[in-house]
Order: sequence, then structure tokens, then C-alpha cells
Amino acid sequence: MRPAEAHEAGLLMAVELRASQALKLWHAVHLALVRDDVHDLTVRQITILTTIYLEPPPHTVRGLAARLGVTKPVITRALNTMGAMGLVTRRRDEADRRNVIIQRTVEGALYLDRLADLVVEKAAELPR
Repeated sequence: MRPAEAHEAGLLMAVELRASQALKLWHAVHLALVRDDVHDLTVRQITILTTIYLEPPPHTVRGLAARLGVTKPVITRALNTMGAMGLVTRRRDEADRRNVIIQRTVEGALYLDRLADLVVEKAAELPR
């Protein structure tokens, strides 16, 4: 079964890559992202975005900073950019007004779906 077919079937497949293949995959995915006319996110922004979408909520600025080992201002700057792109939204936690809750958006979910499809596509193109 090809990786794309496994992905569509919801199956997990172990992937073994040599270091050179892993770098070629990384390069191919990022090259496609740079050439695409959609949002151009930094590695930090993609890491924050995937954390928000892959790990169970709630997500807070404080929690993301601790999880990623960076400062709260780093998270805030990334969220400002991603919020302007419509990839996430923020709201105050009504239970504790000091906390800011980061929420997923449809546009953010679609962005990550396209990213996942791109990774699968580029992985399938790797020479065996």
C-alpha cells in the first residue's frame, strides 16, 4: 500500500528513511510551501500550530510557552501573525481572566490538512 493510500484509509505506517532521504523530504515540503501562494509560516509558527491542532485543548499562551520551551512573548508574536491569517483565534478564559485561550479555526484545520497531504505527496515521490 502506498503512503497516500494508507493515509486515506486512516492507517499508520512506519516509515524508514535514510538521513539523506529525510533531508530531501524536508526540503521538498518546504520548497513547495515557499512556492505556494498560501501562508508562509516559520518553523516556530508551524510547530505552534501543529501543537494546537494535534494535542488536546485547552491551549493557553502560558501552556504553549512551557510546552515548547520558549517565552510567552515568542508565543504571542506567533499567535498575532497566525491570528491575522485566520489560522487561530484567541479569547479570554472566563474562569481565569489572566489566561488567554487559543482556539482552532476552520482555516487553520484546512491549512494543516493541505500540509499533511503535501508531506504524504512528497514522501511518495522520494526515490526508494
